Amino acid sequence: MNQSTNGRYNLITALAMIVGIVIGSGIFFKADNVLKYTNGNVALGVVVFVLAAVAIIFGSLSIAELAKRTDAHGGLIGYADEFVSPHFSTMIGWFQLFLYYPTLGVVVTWVVGIYTALLFGVKEASLELQMGIGLTWFVICYLFNVMAAVFAGRFQVFATVVKLIPLFVLGVMAFVYGDPVAALTYPNESARQATQSLAWLGAIGPIAFSFDGWVVSTSISGEIKHAKRNLPIALVVAPILILLGYLLYFVGLTSYLGAAQVMALGDESVYVVATQLFGETAAKAFLVFVVISVMGTVNGLVLGLIRLPHSLALKSLIPFSAQLRDVSPNYQLSIGSALLGFALSMFWAAVHYAAMKHQLLGDMDISEIAIVVSYLLYLVFYFAVFRLWQQGHIKSILLGVISPILAALGSLMVVFGGMQNPLFLPVCLPICALVLLLAYLYSRYLHSR
Repeated sequence: MNQSTNGRYNLITALAMIVGIVIGSGIFFKADNVLKYTNGNVALGVVVFVLAAVAIIFGSLSIAELAKRTDAHGGLIGYADEFVSPHFSTMIGWFQLFLYYPTLGVVVTWVVGIYTALLFGVKEASLELQMGIGLTWFVICYLFNVMAAVFAGRFQVFATVVKLIPLFVLGVMAFVYGDPVAALTYPNESARQATQSLAWLGAIGPIAFSFDGWVVSTSISGEIKHAKRNLPIALVVAPILILLGYLLYFVGLTSYLGAAQVMALGDESVYVVATQLFGETAAKAFLVFVVISVMGTVNGLVLGLIRLPHSLALKSLIPFSAQLRDVSPNYQLSIGSALLGFALSMFWAAVHYAAMKHQLLGDMDISEIAIVVSYLLYLVFYFAVFRLWQQGHIKSILLGVISPILAALGSLMVVFGGMQNPLFLPVCLPICALVLLLAYLYSRYLHSR
């Protein structure tokens, strides 16, 4: 019996991992960013949420077609090796290892610190305090992912259930007690004018952050029971649930507070709404749910990151592969792989601290370095799905043609939205290009020996 059947994670864990990683910090602290791009136009914000969801839902459908045709380890790394080329497998692996996972994980870890400080009444917490709290949780999370992987999976399910509470309860209550009709009908001239240019597409950037992380679940594909069946189901169902939850929360929040106040309050909007609806004590309880929600996101990212070097090492796609592929009989994972993931996270934590302390990236955080470029890389996988249809391996026109085309269009919209950030071309793109180039050169070196 293969490992796909004997895996330790079931469908519920895979589903919880996707929902748990995606619904974490983004929706709670990016809603105001979306409204700023749309000049407070809530209806336009809803449109952008749906457009961004296209990239995720059809992207998931497309990746699922690859997932159910292989037992390869490493998620996207394995799919790239089997359906694209060994060179691209190395490139996507290095990109995820050195940029995507650690930068995204560090920013979400920082958000744990922000909301934990807010929970204890420290509204003007210093960056040092926020980072200190967040990194403490990161270390704890890292340790139980290494020493108790089954517990880590159970915590992911628990955190997912918990995080749905503030999202849906606050969304429903704010929707009921607010005025959604007024919120969706252009309350001022500025909101009307937002439709007269394409500047609102910049909202795709923060929304992409809110939706990001769905591909992380593919990193444990080799450890999911009946992966060929369960992973595609999780990849399709989870994004639809996420979109519904986001729209409910976004419209409910703006219906109750009004777009202008959401923009003014920023990250504190969720706490203010909970206080006004349920009182101070209940608001604190909701903030606990939010903190656990973001902690669950960190857990999912750590769960994926510590396995990445091992996945690369299995195919000798990284230096010191011999050491990184050794699996500890006690912990059932590579300790070297986990340590490398930790070291990279600490490096990016230092970069994030410096960037935020001295405003080196303006309003941008380090996670945006990799998120937008990742959607460019996904285009290669969508083309691979289309090619499988051309070769007759995929019979359905919906899954083999329409789905990858819509996924590609959605990805291009995310890229276009990300390019609205003035630092994307001079900062983000060169950093990503450098890592991809080094990976390609290393792969060429391996295959030339």
